[in-house]
Amino acid sequence: MSSHESNVIHSIDSKTQDNRTRTIDLDCMTKAAEYQHRIATYDYPGLLDLWNQIQAGETPDWESGKALEYFLLRAFELECASVTYPYTIQMGGTTLEQIDGAIYCDGFACLVECKDQHNNVAIEPIAKLRNQLLRRPSGVIGLIFTTTQFTQSTQILAQYNANQAILLWEGSEIEYALEHQVFRLGLIQKYRYCVERGAANYRIDLGDLP
Repeated sequence: MSSHESNVIHSIDSKTQDNRTRTIDLDCMTKAAEYQHRIATYDYPGLLDLWNQIQAGETPDWESGKALEYFLLRAFELECASVTYPYTIQMGGTTLEQIDGAIYCDGFACLVECKDQHNNVAIEPIAKLRNQLLRRPSGVIGLIFTTTQFTQSTQILAQYNANQAILLWEGSEIEYALEHQVFRLGLIQKYRYCVERGAANYRIDLGDLP
């Protein structure tokens, strides 16, 4: 095979791969738009039903983990917070970050990380979110939501990220905040506790803050 023929084949392969990447990106954008349109129709009773489905692991109309992401952002949105639904950051055709969402309310700017899983959450999401926060202004807060609980090591690691706080939300807190419509108040309480006591694991369903 000549050098020219080899270059032509390589060029065709590159274009084919680029087309496949564009198709995948378009599919993801279409799915994200579909999810956002769907979640916008949910009120509190609808979110409660969706939460029960998430806990039961029965969300066939959603890709893995997506139901929790859109559920949480919609819950904050119903409390008049401004939210950005899940998105990706790309550079040169490469995905740099996949962000589960952002929340803006009461002077807070927050990046969201969601874990819908059966096991308690270990330290990996903390490390991932901490790296994402390093690329943001110092005042941005990280929020990690899980349908289960956090391991003790995860809770300890979270409190050593004080320059850019990471606040932890467990499954029972999510349910409490939904039933009482206090996601924004819960965020304020968690941040206050972190400021006063240097801990990221304040429980809004069990705590003693007003």
